[in-house]
Amino acid sequence: MSRELLLVGIGAGDPDWLTLEAVKAIQRLDVLFVVLKEEDLDDLVEARRAVVERHRTEPLRTVELRDAQRPWRSAPDYNAAVSAWRKQRLEQWSAAVAAELADGQVGGFLCWGDPSLYESTLAIVDELVAASDGTTLTRRVIPGISAVHALTARHGVPLNRQGRAVQIMPARLLSGGLPAGVDDAVVMLDSRGLFATIDPAGIDIYWGAYLGTPDETLIRGPLAEVRGEILRVRDEAVARKGWIFDTYLLRRRG
Repeated sequence: MSRELLLVGIGAGDPDWLTLEAVKAIQRLDVLFVVLKEEDLDDLVEARRAVVERHRTEPLRTVELRDAQRPWRSAPDYNAAVSAWRKQRLEQWSAAVAAELADGQVGGFLCWGDPSLYESTLAIVDELVAASDGTTLTRRVIPGISAVHALTARHGVPLNRQGRAVQIMPARLLSGGLPAGVDDAVVMLDSRGLFATIDPAGIDIYWGAYLGTPDETLIRGPLAEVRGEILRVRDEAVARKGWIFDTYLLRRRG
């Protein structure tokens, strides 16, 4: 017999933002593996629990995986730091899956947004599967509503403009401003408010935080006019909640 791992996209925050396939997947699970990051707080844990309770009636056995500290925020070699951190994850997850998931059982990870977008779970699980030669362990990915699509839906704007490309990028690539030739960019993982440091001329911003939750906050407008307001709202939110998930679209006018 073989074991199966399901990577279930659970959307950006609203428990209703699950596909029917995702609901069926949660109902199939024998074991749920929950990755707890060092900055995870009670409301993030509760959000996962709310998803399970909304879409499942039977109790679900949960195995917690405490993440190693993320060193790349201060590491001199970003790529090496990420590689070492992923190796630690792989070792921990391999041991947990081997110990907690029996033959014939289905295990799962609940992934924020979509498992294929800025989510390392898929890469780690692929290494787990490769180590088993794909015979004793398989995996399946169930897509979810990403923060990108939640953002544009909430603002009521298209992600792409006719005949144009869109770039999705981490904030660290924004330090020099919008890349040359890029008119539309979705920026993620911006812990430092880098949008406020670039030349704002001719650029609009569509910003959203805590998408799909009661704390959802949306601001839009010319970057030069609203960047100060966004920084103020971000600081107040972090002071109040201790964390923030935000995403934004930068769009050149014309």
